[in-house]
Amino acid sequence: MRDAALAYHGRPALDGVSLCVMGGETLALLGPNGAGKTSLMRLAAGRLRPGSGTVRVMGGDPARDSATRRHIGFVPQDIALYPRLTVAENLDVFARLAGLGRAARRAAVATVLDQAAIEDVADRPVGALSGGYQRRVNLAASLVGRPGLILLDEPTQGVDLAARAAIHAVLSALRSQGAAIVISTHDFGEAERLADRVAFLSAGRLVREGRLADLLRPLAASLECEAMLDAPPKPPAEAALRRTGFTPGEASDATSWRAVRDAAGGVDGAAVLSALREASVPVAEIRIRRPGLEAVYRDIIPSDGAIP
Repeated sequence: MRDAALAYHGRPALDGVSLCVMGGETLALLGPNGAGKTSLMRLAAGRLRPGSGTVRVMGGDPARDSATRRHIGFVPQDIALYPRLTVAENLDVFARLAGLGRAARRAAVATVLDQAAIEDVADRPVGALSGGYQRRVNLAASLVGRPGLILLDEPTQGVDLAARAAIHAVLSALRSQGAAIVISTHDFGEAERLADRVAFLSAGRLVREGRLADLLRPLAASLECEAMLDAPPKPPAEAALRRTGFTPGEASDATSWRAVRDAAGGVDGAAVLSALREASVPVAEIRIRRPGLEAVYRDIIPSDGAIP
């Protein structure tokens, strides 16, 4: 897409966003709620038309061209399945919608059952499955037409570790087979495991975009020190945290604080713990690790989600 803009009832949802994803590549979208990630997905899927700018998938306009939409697999955040139908029946419905004939539908359903490792539940009603299995069926439904572009809006939300690993395995295999994949997620670890490139959205605008390795390279010589607190800090304790370079983490109750240190000098966790406790900070433990995408995100996007 190029300079894509979209507004709802006069309020901008996307503002001049330009992005491209190639075959055999995974692009992760990161940003706070309301940043425009789902709107971007719906534009790319042809579910919405941009107010200005252009969207092209394999040279066609997905909002106007049904043949172009057949190249797209869209996995929405909500489960978009028929709960009373079996898994196989659901997949057959989606194969019909993809324009496949009877023999092609049968082959496509068998293929995606195998891809998503859900053959064991093929004859069970979707409504009787666990949330993790429903997510896997949701993904399989998007694959029956063998799309070249796969769009996934938080595909592992609320699933257990086994289902998450299964979905990740499917996506990695699809990428290796040449599919272009765009995944919206709030899970930084998921983005690090799957993405070749990462795009950061905030308030409908593309704030930064780059290869994962390039985004992480400036942090290679750093260590992240996280202070886990027993309770939210009182003003004097908060002041002590900030004086020593700590900033609030993602915890909504302000019990996680983070600081980035130079790895060359090392970080003495015991000394940090002792110093914070002497300053009356209710710290329970200190965790030290290599910083990842979450540190990049905090540097790019302020806690209020505004454009820096």
